[in-house]
Amino acid sequence: MPTDNRHYMRTAWLVVALLVPVALLNYLDRQMLAAMKSSMVADIPSIANKADWGLILGSFKWVYALLSPVAGYIADRFSRRWVIAGSLFTWSATTWLTAHVTTFHELLATRALMGVSEAFYIPAALALVTDYHAGSTRSRAVGLHQMGIYAGLILGGFAGHVADSPDLGWRWAFTTCGAIGVVYAVPLLFFLKDAPRPAEPRVSQSPGSALSELLGNRNFILLVLYFTLPAIAGWVVKDWMPDILKEKFHLGQGKSGVVAMFVHPASILGVALGGLLADRWMRRSPRGRIYVSAIGMMLFLPALFTIGNASVQATAIIGLVVFGLGWGFFDCNNMPILCQIARPELRATGYGIMNLVSISCGGFGDWGFGALRDRGVPLNVIFGAFALVAAVSVFIVLFIRPRQTESASPTT
Repeated sequence: MPTDNRHYMRTAWLVVALLVPVALLNYLDRQMLAAMKSSMVADIPSIANKADWGLILGSFKWVYALLSPVAGYIADRFSRRWVIAGSLFTWSATTWLTAHVTTFHELLATRALMGVSEAFYIPAALALVTDYHAGSTRSRAVGLHQMGIYAGLILGGFAGHVADSPDLGWRWAFTTCGAIGVVYAVPLLFFLKDAPRPAEPRVSQSPGSALSELLGNRNFILLVLYFTLPAIAGWVVKDWMPDILKEKFHLGQGKSGVVAMFVHPASILGVALGGLLADRWMRRSPRGRIYVSAIGMMLFLPALFTIGNASVQATAIIGLVVFGLGWGFFDCNNMPILCQIARPELRATGYGIMNLVSISCGGFGDWGFGALRDRGVPLNVIFGAFALVAAVSVFIVLFIRPRQTESASPTT
């Protein structure tokens, strides 16, 4: 391998390594709220019922979703490095501020503000990773970044124990995580580098023309649908599973959070296997990433039925593991599939639109799940509906028609 290529690939993998801790904090700061629900509700009595808690969860998602296309467009037009570092600093400061709320409305406001700041990270980060990584390493690079997300979700699962500790508590957790993120933002800005620009000049587009190009792309519309429908179940599993397990199997807050996290080590395995399989399958077919993602979606079907109908804790864990494995196959290939159907200048914008639709629906899913549970709707009915949605999603992804070749990294 030529020296220039070796240096380029070292830089490409360094970018991923620098972003993994950011991805970890991005999801740790979100997830520990779900694991510490009981302590926070006890400390903030103005949170009256499960629907209120669902509104708190949903407020983050709705704001995050609305700003995601704007954040993506900014990341496509300006320095991805500055967008990423600024997002980390701002959401970490908001995490610290969350430690000081005393009412339902204050918590609602900080979660909404968290949505503003975190909206800028994922589109910019995944676009930067795919800027550096061409088809031969793209799914694996995205998968490694997503491993940071699952590591954050795993650590968030232990937050219930932190909240239960008389020496620590939920406020300590938010204070500490916020301070770590603020500090890490400084060296990140120094070491992270934007990818080299391609030799040919980039086409400058207005927001309207970028939106028109994406929404006029049949494959992009199918990808948005595919990205959205399974994510409704995914958000409910991430946000509500500790509470479901606590209620169904009479577990403590700490143990329910730990049991719920079984989905995330399985997702780490899923992105590792799914990324490797997708990159290899792409050598034989331009639809390789689509086929691997569809396999992951098919794993959702038995997983969701198992979770909804589990009568013992071990059965629920099996369902969570299978769900996590399928989610990993799905998650490491969404941005690489987008790279096959949209120009590099529209990747962050496109992912932002995907987030807009997906997370908006996820927010309604969180709120709706809480409202349905308040009305006594059985879990097996709710998760059975999720499984039906997953079955439809398999057909949607198979209708996507990617380009025969992938755009390579800027220097190739």
